[in-house]
Amino acid sequence: MTATAIKTETTNRRGEVLDTAARLFARHGYDAASIRDIAAEVGMQPSSIYYFFKSKDDLFAAVYAEGVERIMAAVQAATRNGGNPWQCLRQASAAHLESLLTGGDYAAVVIKQPPGRDDAIRDLLVGYRDRYENMFGDMVAKLPLTNGQDLRYLRLTLLGALNSVVTWYQPGGDTPAVIAGHIVDLIRSQLDPEATL
Repeated sequence: MTATAIKTETTNRRGEVLDTAARLFARHGYDAASIRDIAAEVGMQPSSIYYFFKSKDDLFAAVYAEGVERIMAAVQAATRNGGNPWQCLRQASAAHLESLLTGGDYAAVVIKQPPGRDDAIRDLLVGYRDRYENMFGDMVAKLPLTNGQDLRYLRLTLLGALNSVVTWYQPGGDTPAVIAGHIVDLIRSQLDPEATL
């Protein structure tokens, strides 16, 4: 087997471990999904997982990071063509909500509570989250607001409202884009009633 083939196989196995871990973390939560369960699903020995990830926390962090990257890529793609600041925020919010509701196991892991036992892992996960939320912070900072609103709380309120949709969303009703649009419009109507979308 060539070095390239070995590298490809190793990459594929790592991807299999990540996908399986994402599925089990999403379904059962961090505590209930064991390394043994993940290894059994992938068809390898539990010790083999540690070839790719030094600990369960490290594996969770990799799944979380992949989930954040996927959601971030969707938001970046949705806002690539720009528009006025409210349109951009609306497009970003729609992509964010679409990713949460249809993004599968990785997105589900991102919106679950991360493990809280290891400060280093928690700090790492918060860093991923903050990097993502800073994209929304940049969009909020471009809104034509004149009354000195606290932009941090505006960003947190928007993301909190979008993230809470996963608790009540029912397929077959309004689409994620429609729901996200209503949420942005409610905020806009209070802060910038003259704005047009």
